Amino acid sequence: MKKISISLLCLSIGFSAHAQDIAKGRVFEDKNKNLKIDKGEKGLQGIAVSNGREIVLTDKDGNYQLPVGKDNILFVIKPEGYQFLMDENNHPRFYYLHKPEGAPSLLKYKGAAATGMLPASVNFGLVPSQEQDNFTALVFGDPQPYNSEEIAFFDKAIIGETQNISGIAFGLSLGDLVGDNLDLHIPYAETVKKVGIPWYQVMGNHDMNYEAQSDSLSDETFEKNFGPANYSFNYGKTHFIVLDDILYPDPRDGKGYWGGFRPDQLEFLKNDLQQVAKDRLVVISFHIPLLITDEEDAFRREDRQQFFDLLKDYQHVLVLSAHTHLQRQNFYTKEDGWMGANPLHEYNAGTTSGDWYSGELNDAGVPVSTMRDGTPKGYAFLKIEGNRYKIDYKVAGKPKEHQIEVFNPRVVPHNKRTSSGIYANFFMGAETDKVQYRIDNGAWQAMEHVTNADPGFLDKLHRWDFTDKLMPGRRPSNAVNCTHLWRADIPTKLDAGNHTIEVKATDMFGQEFTAQSSYTIETTNTIAE
Repeated sequence: MKKISISLLCLSIGFSAHAQDIAKGRVFEDKNKNLKIDKGEKGLQGIAVSNGREIVLTDKDGNYQLPVGKDNILFVIKPEGYQFLMDENNHPRFYYLHKPEGAPSLLKYKGAAATGMLPASVNFGLVPSQEQDNFTALVFGDPQPYNSEEIAFFDKAIIGETQNISGIAFGLSLGDLVGDNLDLHIPYAETVKKVGIPWYQVMGNHDMNYEAQSDSLSDETFEKNFGPANYSFNYGKTHFIVLDDILYPDPRDGKGYWGGFRPDQLEFLKNDLQQVAKDRLVVISFHIPLLITDEEDAFRREDRQQFFDLLKDYQHVLVLSAHTHLQRQNFYTKEDGWMGANPLHEYNAGTTSGDWYSGELNDAGVPVSTMRDGTPKGYAFLKIEGNRYKIDYKVAGKPKEHQIEVFNPRVVPHNKRTSSGIYANFFMGAETDKVQYRIDNGAWQAMEHVTNADPGFLDKLHRWDFTDKLMPGRRPSNAVNCTHLWRADIPTKLDAGNHTIEVKATDMFGQEFTAQSSYTIETTNTIAE
């Protein structure tokens, strides 16, 4: 097992005769990429190394020392201008598991085997790499397959159109990599590797060890398969932080889970941010969104406040989350406890599994999986320019321009009042966005933001309830209110005949999108009394 660890983690390790509580090693420039320090390969100064809580910088020769206990992962915080070598599934080799006694034996899905005594030297190799300040990352929300059939759905619908993608720096999955069956972690990783770029993983609540009796042990299988659940790295001028924000078991009652952080995680965040300039873009990724509503106390308030306090002096911060199987833009202000100069933006990303692989089957035999708020399943491109960003959502199986779905009645009576309307679901929309419509190339008019169930999704859902024959696939979840929906009255006082509808939306990044639909106005006979 020790030999496997050495091979997977790109480490050069000499084993000591006695266990230690201080880890030592060197971060070096691995010019020939052979995983060991050779003559002429220099140590790298000022590289951050962490045990998951403390962070130290290497000295002029690349050396570091860190305290470790019985359950630690040592890792390097990738500096700008360097890369790690990748393992067979395109995961960066940036960490070393130190678990002398291994994972608890009570776990259904195995964690790491006992690593034994601490090596005399735990060394990490870095390879010089040209990185641009302007780059794009690929973001997946909740792949969450529960079985091999759903792995195949994920492969066809998402990986099939991102495989061997070009011009992308790396990918990031925002948790719920699988659905409770942690034996699927590796098949999932083997599927994602076909995208052909370095890939980073976030832990989700469906990636946990449910037998764990403390939160710090709920990530044992995740750690064995993917490494630390809390880590950070730099790319260009952007600093990325990944955190496990799932408290399990729920500290309120010992059952289920709750959004939040342990003290050691907040300590890591504090120590990590001390190495980051205030004017740099900081992108923080975790699974459960920070949103707390009157209806649901989904995140521990004191943890969220400490998180806000640690970040308040940073001018450019983006939070990425998933979990909800919806898509929405959350903005946190002073009313929420965020004291930064500008509102804190959290992109709660739509999912690659959509509504858990439900719905009718498309021509490829894959469930359509439209989410409960009417957002089609898909993935996102995070585009970074210096310390600025924008996000583009890509609907799986559709052109990149497909950003709005319009719902309206197909026929209305001439010159009659109707409760029907024109609805526009702008998938990346926020309430403050500008959405307009026009009829037959007429003047643009404002649409009203509404918070309702998406009528287009209701139409798909009701097909399952009104059919008199069983349909292949699985009925979608019930609809929920959509936060990116706009409405306008549909004109009936036009000439009878066909009319075109055009909708135009401008998002928070200044990008403009359009969509079209049509309807017919028909004259009606007077009903005899």
